[in-house]
Amino acid sequence: MIKLKFLLLLLLPALWSCTTSRQAAASEEEEVYLFSYFKGNGDGLHLAYSNDGYNWQALKNDSIFLRPTAGKDKLMRDPCIIRGGDGKFHMVWTVSWNERGIGYASSTDLLNWSEQQYVPVMEHEPGARNTWAPEITYDDKTGEYLIYWATTITGLYPETQSSEESAYNHRMYYVTTKDFKTYSDTRLLYEPGFNVIDATIVKDNNRFVMFLKDETREPPLKNLKVAFADNLTGPYSAAGPPITGNYWAEGPTTLKLGNTWTVYFDKYRDKAMGAVQSEDLQNWTDISEKISFPKGMRHGSIFKVTKSEFEKLQ
Repeated sequence: MIKLKFLLLLLLPALWSCTTSRQAAASEEEEVYLFSYFKGNGDGLHLAYSNDGYNWQALKNDSIFLRPTAGKDKLMRDPCIIRGGDGKFHMVWTVSWNERGIGYASSTDLLNWSEQQYVPVMEHEPGARNTWAPEITYDDKTGEYLIYWATTITGLYPETQSSEESAYNHRMYYVTTKDFKTYSDTRLLYEPGFNVIDATIVKDNNRFVMFLKDETREPPLKNLKVAFADNLTGPYSAAGPPITGNYWAEGPTTLKLGNTWTVYFDKYRDKAMGAVQSEDLQNWTDISEKISFPKGMRHGSIFKVTKSEFEKLQ
């Protein structure tokens, strides 16, 4: 008995080391970054992957994972996917250039999707001209999902009205939901004093960070900026200075690697993707030359999956 106890004492450190090594390997696992995107005018859901956030490769030879059926025009532009509090993947997208609703579907594996829904978030507003680039952010404190998008309502905000680009003059609006079956009334999310689209919101410790596009046409700005809020629904601060350079940018999405924020976006006039980086959300460096993406890719969103989930996608 004494010898057995002695042997166990000798073996315990090795067993502990082996167990903790396995736990560390599991916790490090093996997360893979995925990028949801579209091509052309909105052909459907494409996925690219990366292990380092710099080099992105298309999955399944850049084939379509989900073809759009929601809405009259049946487009799928700006696909935004998040993993919700229920563990499912939830996606919203732009279904049309001019309809007053957005698309929604969910999945447990990114391969098999629920029936696509048309969510009529602006149908109540006769002056609404569009619902563009919807996104979702999950609030783990309330268990609610914030769905937000850009809409032009004819006659509103004449001080920033331009006759260029079909006289669009957007502001950000939102609804909340806990189950994607019932939704709150539509409310104004952000009125920064300029034409704004393509907002995306992420949590940063105890605050929320909104990356957005200044869509001002006269004079043309077409750059990305940052705003902050203590609560997901705001109020958000005034937008800061541009974080992108001398090109037209849209469709931001972000990934935080260690202490470094990377914001990816669409240099749509140049038919290329771009990126900027920062450690303090104030000073930004353009790293567009250091990243690579599938040819013809348009903007979407970044999210994470486990290695086992990723292997099923291949």
